[in-house]
Amino acid sequence: MKLLISNDDGIFALGIRSLANGLAEAGHEVTVVCPDRERSATGHGLTLHQPIRAEVVESVFHPAVKAWACSGTPSDCVKLALWALLDSPPDFVLSGINHGSNLGTDILYSGTVSAAMEGVIEGIPSIAISLASFSSENFQSAVTFAQNLLAQLVAQPLQSVVLLNVNVPAVKSEDIAGVALTRQGVRRYADVFEQRLDPRGKTYYWLAGELVEEVEPEPNLPHQIPTDVQAIRDNYITVTPLQYNLTDKAALNCLQKSWKFNCL
Repeated sequence: MKLLISNDDGIFALGIRSLANGLAEAGHEVTVVCPDRERSATGHGLTLHQPIRAEVVESVFHPAVKAWACSGTPSDCVKLALWALLDSPPDFVLSGINHGSNLGTDILYSGTVSAAMEGVIEGIPSIAISLASFSSENFQSAVTFAQNLLAQLVAQPLQSVVLLNVNVPAVKSEDIAGVALTRQGVRRYADVFEQRLDPRGKTYYWLAGELVEEVEPEPNLPHQIPTDVQAIRDNYITVTPLQYNLTDKAALNCLQKSWKFNCL
């Protein structure tokens, strides 16, 4: 298959190298277009007010992998690849393997998820893959799962184009409890700004979000489907289908029935 891979950790991240090399060795046609430096937590930002540059990268990946380092955001990278660098659309867009999980409301800020979502916006099925650790360098379980998931999606294609958000627990392969189909959970952070002084005596602030609570959302889905936050805690690989349409259907129905808009 023809695969496009991006990330938000940058061109030299071990996660993307593990994924791209593993899929190339499995016989897939792999192209990498990713940021030239770390672009974590950039969300779905696009570069509009300065040029985007892309440089061919050699000697970093498997010899069969074509790779570019892009000066833009993760979403820039995928958009540039689809509209300028590739001669034809890929069968799948993959993003990752991210260093650290992308669970619950983290996905709203995630460059990893946004890169994959850019593929969905262009009508291409996509997968975002994250390893639930910032320190582990063992990506093999995530690579193996990506290979198996792609094979299953080819054998049993989904009826619509969706993004599958995958999180892999950072444990030994024999300690993985299984694979869980999950719904998006909610994570709350205390956004702590640490005030500091630079060498010139001027004040600046450093954002450090601390996880203080994990909230169970109101279930619009059957309660027996666990949240991604809950399942990863139990050492399951989580697979959460996502879409870019954020319309709150329940609220829309409520407004239609009960509100009269006489604001003009």
